[in-house]
Amino acid sequence: MRRRALTMLRRPAMTTVFLEAAILALVVLDVWLVVPQRAQSYSFYLSGISCLAVLLRRRFPFLALLMAVPGFFAGWAQLASMFTLGMVAARRQLAWQTWVGAALVFTCRFVSWPFSEFTKLTWREHILDGIYGVLVAGMPVALALLLGARQEIAAKLAELAKSRDRERRLYADAIRAEERARLAREMHDVVSHQITLIAMQAGALQAQAKEGPALETARVIRGLSRRTLEELRSLVSVLRSGAEEDDPRPGIGELDHLIRTADVPVRLTVEQLPDTLPSQVSAAAYRTVQECLTNVHKHAPGATATIRIQAGSGALDIEVENERARRSGERLPSGGHGLTGLAERARLLGGSFETSGTENGGFRVRARYPLELATITPPSTAAQ
Repeated sequence: MRRRALTMLRRPAMTTVFLEAAILALVVLDVWLVVPQRAQSYSFYLSGISCLAVLLRRRFPFLALLMAVPGFFAGWAQLASMFTLGMVAARRQLAWQTWVGAALVFTCRFVSWPFSEFTKLTWREHILDGIYGVLVAGMPVALALLLGARQEIAAKLAELAKSRDRERRLYADAIRAEERARLAREMHDVVSHQITLIAMQAGALQAQAKEGPALETARVIRGLSRRTLEELRSLVSVLRSGAEEDDPRPGIGELDHLIRTADVPVRLTVEQLPDTLPSQVSAAAYRTVQECLTNVHKHAPGATATIRIQAGSGALDIEVENERARRSGERLPSGGHGLTGLAERARLLGGSFETSGTENGGFRVRARYPLELATITPPSTAAQ
């Protein structure tokens, strides 16, 4: 029985049919219980029409009320008139249809049919019928107005909840915008200044060096400094605007230049690469290789890095593996955020990111980026 009730609640149409059948049975029972043994035939017909009018109250509430009133006045369909009046009040609230309907129902309860019997009533009975008329006509209207007020309050509360959600989002956006502006200032005032000094020092070294490894090293440092400044300016503009980066970003087509300037021995294998890649995937592939080569240079000096890039099964697979360090080197500072940023980028693109050690003491990074991207949440600044 409980399972059947739950099934009906999940099906609004079935619930409506069951409710209408129950109401129809109730109004018919109300007429049948009070019908006298001897009555005029037209009273039966009018009462039957009143009962059927209940079925029309949802689509034509005022018309259903007008059809039900004669059966109440010259018959016994009191509940039918009350149900139709309640629907009119629920739809129209305090409009003129509600007042007219309430007056008709009150008249049907106060005035007795035939009039010969009405004139025989005492003044006490008239007062009592008036009280019952107010109750019969006022109760459906009061309940309908109460339900209408409840729905209005629920709508206001829902609107208030949406307004609060919008305020929270706006507040969070304001906090993020302030934080982005602060980061942009710090990056511009501190990092950009330091990189500019590095570029100037590399330029001075390049001017002093005549030839040999020193000249080539100065050129590489100066080129990397310029490139870093360009990317830093682009990132600062993104942080200040709060929008997704629109400027061209380095992609998989620039891996050759990255590998040549990485100062890390690299074995690169590219298989089944499509002609075009989504810009987000291309930039993610570039950043993955860039971060891995940077880590090899910092943590495994002299080790060879093996890069495998393959497109298949609707995704771009990247694997970067390096041997253990072959020589000791100066330990460079590391915040540990690079791999975390790559993992966040892969998650935002709907892909995967894995890291693990190798049997020979090296390190392996695997990333997978889908080639067909759905709606993507803008990456956080950590993943830029």
